[in-house]
Amino acid sequence: MRRLEQAAVVALVLAVVVVPTAIHGWPTTVLGNVFTALLVVGGLALVWWRTHPRAVAVVGGLVYLLTAVLGDYGWFPDPSFAVLALLTAVTALGWSGRAASVAALGLAAYLFVLWLVLGDTSGTALVMFSAPGFLAGTVLRLRRETADRLAERGRELEEERELYAELALRHERARIASELHDIVGHAISVMVIQAAAGQRLLDHDPVRAKEVFAAIAESARQGRDDLRRLVDLLGGTEVSGPDLSLIEEVVTRAAHGGLDVSCRFEGEYDGLAAPTAHIAFRVVQESLTNALRHAPGAAVRVLVNGSDRALTVSVENDHSTQEPPGLSGTGHGLVGLRERVQDLDGHLLAGPTSCGGWQVQATLPN
Repeated sequence: MRRLEQAAVVALVLAVVVVPTAIHGWPTTVLGNVFTALLVVGGLALVWWRTHPRAVAVVGGLVYLLTAVLGDYGWFPDPSFAVLALLTAVTALGWSGRAASVAALGLAAYLFVLWLVLGDTSGTALVMFSAPGFLAGTVLRLRRETADRLAERGRELEEERELYAELALRHERARIASELHDIVGHAISVMVIQAAAGQRLLDHDPVRAKEVFAAIAESARQGRDDLRRLVDLLGGTEVSGPDLSLIEEVVTRAAHGGLDVSCRFEGEYDGLAAPTAHIAFRVVQESLTNALRHAPGAAVRVLVNGSDRALTVSVENDHSTQEPPGLSGTGHGLVGLRERVQDLDGHLLAGPTSCGGWQVQATLPN
């Protein structure tokens, strides 16, 4: 494409300079040949208009000014005004922004000087062969700049889209990791503690040991059901939305597992959003899991208080009365829980109580 364009420029110079000069009569003097050569050079400079538009405009302008000075020694073919028109278009293409205004003033000054040097040439003719070319070059430059800005904006939007997709993927992975942590961590903690209790009861109280092992099986089944529900959600299967009854279930299972836990509901829960109920359940589940791990034998109190503005979930345990079973967590439970609460524009507080226990309290907007 570039070579075809360059060939077209050469053909243009031949058509508007060389051929008319040859038909009129090739100059026989040295200065006459210099005059014609300058016209040819000014036209051939257009070959580099894409890569060096400013240099082409300056060189072409100087060449035409020199031909005006040598006008008495050569013959100026009228078709070569087409080259002048193209040079003014390249001038408009070479500068942008405020520099374009300066280039326009420079072109006007140049045409005035050229008119003075030519003397008997009509100023109207110079304007006719320069102003349209400059306007056409300006339109082409503005179109190119607009296309460049649109392309740059398109690249920025693509980068933003990729960044958003990456952040969404990270957020989704973090959410899945938190769900797995809650499901697996709670089920394993309950089963380990109950298994230890069952081992102690196996010899002298087989009946209670049987109840403990039944509770282990129930915890395993519940963990399996929770994992199956999570897999269904990830696979796009429609599942029933969570509600606060799950809190009662997890509290009941913890009580059957030997945890001294009580639960109280207060306030109103009409119109409670499913995400809010789900996070409330996870707060209770994670808190009970931590109580099993770090405060065995301590009394645990769960309070769920709902209003038309917010849902408050509080889980508080007393000081441990037994030796902890040595179940170490991942350290990410409360961190992930706080992030999920904040995703719902809520806030979570966790810390020791004045009596040596521990309290977790989450406030979720309704």
